[in-house]
Amino acid sequence: MSGTVTEPASSGELAMPALTAEQAEARLLAREFSGMHFGLTRIRRLLARCGDPQRNLRTVHVVGTNGKSSTTRMVAAIVRAHGLHTGAYLSPHLSTYRERIEIDEQPISRTDFASVAGRVLALAAELDQQAAPDDHATQFELLTVIGFLEMAERGVDVAVIEAGLGGRYDATNVIDSEVQVLTGVGLEHTRWLGPTITAIAREKLDVVRPGKTLVLGAGMHPDALAVAHERAAEQGARIITAPVDTGLTLAALGEFQQRNFATATTATRALLGGDFDQSAAAAAAATVRVPGRMQIVGEHPLTVLDGGHNPDGIAAVMRSLPGIFGGRPLVAVLSVLDDKNAAAMLAQLAPACTAMIITASHNPRALAPDALARLAAEASPGLPIEIVAEPHAALARARASAGTAGAVLATGSIYLVADLLADPDAAGKGGSWL
Repeated sequence: MSGTVTEPASSGELAMPALTAEQAEARLLAREFSGMHFGLTRIRRLLARCGDPQRNLRTVHVVGTNGKSSTTRMVAAIVRAHGLHTGAYLSPHLSTYRERIEIDEQPISRTDFASVAGRVLALAAELDQQAAPDDHATQFELLTVIGFLEMAERGVDVAVIEAGLGGRYDATNVIDSEVQVLTGVGLEHTRWLGPTITAIAREKLDVVRPGKTLVLGAGMHPDALAVAHERAAEQGARIITAPVDTGLTLAALGEFQQRNFATATTATRALLGGDFDQSAAAAAAATVRVPGRMQIVGEHPLTVLDGGHNPDGIAAVMRSLPGIFGGRPLVAVLSVLDDKNAAAMLAQLAPACTAMIITASHNPRALAPDALARLAAEASPGLPIEIVAEPHAALARARASAGTAGAVLATGSIYLVADLLADPDAAGKGGSWL
């Protein structure tokens, strides 16, 4: 692929008054909670006005319930270790929308973001004038177009694309990817994707392309596995199942990252074929990290942030704790969104804690702390539970409670992690509908 973007219909269509990075972020943030409007018509229309940059990208498409961001980062890192120019499209972000578009493992610059976002926002505004109010481009659609356009204009050799929600109607499902990756399937977003593993798997696996390669993460649910084989047969695609781990030492903490890296390695091998170099995979394993996943942010007490946000994610976190915390007594800081199965998450987390501090992220969908506290008390009767409304104050209280010999885990929502990594005065000024 040349990485050259097809010219739009007229050379002046992408021109607009220059925006700063802050202005571009503000305009994207303004579309944050306009709701979910499924379908690919809007993004196809906007991409066409941008010259269909996605057609100039060689892509890997990553879908799944958990592990998508980690696997996406890892594929990009392994490909880059082979000497190739890489792009990655990720979601959500922790502090800035720029984090969602990485070139060679670095978020795009403020200048580049302002330029490409400004052009896409200008075209979206034109199209919105011709559309019904409920048919305007969503925030995620705009970000997806910005990502595709930036990566195409930068001439990346391989773009690794993380789906947002599901697959069939996700804005990323406009690419003709060479390799599709299903990390796993759990019961989440059932309101939109369906009530069963089978239904959810069908939505996610709509991304499988004719004659291409589908890579499955290890330990796939049997119902999802059945759908994967059905879909691959329909599309004439081959299936490769990843091993549980690669035996390599990872810089990324967490037992679950071994499986993610094994999936990423398998996907990269499928993409590169005979050009795959195991030593490049080892080099990537030694360097790639995943912000917000088992991220150590303090010592004495050892303090870790993790964005596990559903029962399967919390289960993965709990399996990783002994190797990181050892026998230290654990104090948890918890915030959960109101559409998650908080009771099932607490059933795993609360019994392992000596105390719990309940808080609320700045996301408007955060479950009310008093409701979350009641669920925690039911999960572990007698557990000391406090409510501290502000996340930074909650973390400080947990660290004081744990003492220098203890451990603190802040988890339950990527938005809680984002708040805790942000400057306290800036918390709540970013986020995602996904």
